[in-house]
Amino acid sequence: MKPRIAVVGSVNMDLVFRTPRMPAVGETMHGHEFCQIPGGKGANQAVAAARQGAEVSFIGAVGNDGFGEFSQACLAKEGIELSHLATINGVATGVAGILVEDSGNNSIVLAAGANARVSVAQVESASTAISAAKLLLCQLETPLASVERAIQIAHQHQVGVILNPAPAQDLCDDILQLVDYLVVNETEASQLSHITVTDQNTAKSASQALLKRGVGTVLLTMGEHGVIITDKTGSQFIAAIKVDVVDTTAAGDTFVGAFAVGLANGLSVLDASGEAQYTAALTVTKLGAQTSIPHRQDVLEFMQRRQAA
Repeated sequence: MKPRIAVVGSVNMDLVFRTPRMPAVGETMHGHEFCQIPGGKGANQAVAAARQGAEVSFIGAVGNDGFGEFSQACLAKEGIELSHLATINGVATGVAGILVEDSGNNSIVLAAGANARVSVAQVESASTAISAAKLLLCQLETPLASVERAIQIAHQHQVGVILNPAPAQDLCDDILQLVDYLVVNETEASQLSHITVTDQNTAKSASQALLKRGVGTVLLTMGEHGVIITDKTGSQFIAAIKVDVVDTTAAGDTFVGAFAVGLANGLSVLDASGEAQYTAALTVTKLGAQTSIPHRQDVLEFMQRRQAA
């Protein structure tokens, strides 16, 4: 049977500009190309989980507009259950303006739109979907009160909680104590721990500080520098998979979705993280968010090629 995963999160239309470099303030420059690609951290993680073999329920919101219709159709095509995806009249679907430079690095500006309308009442109406799941995935592109309520519902029903606190913002210990797996990058870890993360040593220190705040396990992702996994037994490091980078958009979301499926399938945290690293590595070899997220068979073949080399 497919593992069941619930996602509370955002839906965005990504407006992607390929550019030689980031423009300076006041500068106008020619880019290479422009694309409209479905995205949003919540939707990306849902798609990643579905493509790795999970049965996914999604709780979120879109506007009553063309972007919303297209985003909903893309999610439905993945087989994601959408009975708790609301359509909000008079509000635009969330939009992300993304600049991707030739190095593959990106800068992103968000306009939340309908994502800001995901309410506590909507989350409570989806409590059956959350309680029936093996794991709940949350991020912070939807209102914090709604995310907190989803986490509380999951905890009450003994559903494991994975929180990716992005974009970074302060969180109270009462919520962190309900989080089984906290997936953070250097910026998010630094803000939540008040320890600036610059290398493996500071990453471990920041992770330990987050454990003291009540988190069960911390996965601190450092892009091309790998992942530090920390729990009460200590820290372990997983190296990144080296590939030619085209676009880093959605790499972190793909890691989270793939990690969740690995856990739900019974893998250890270490093994689930290892598979998630391969999945995220494939993502950065293509342009865009959901357009770059690989399917399970692609990941298995990639793992076999690299491990045989």
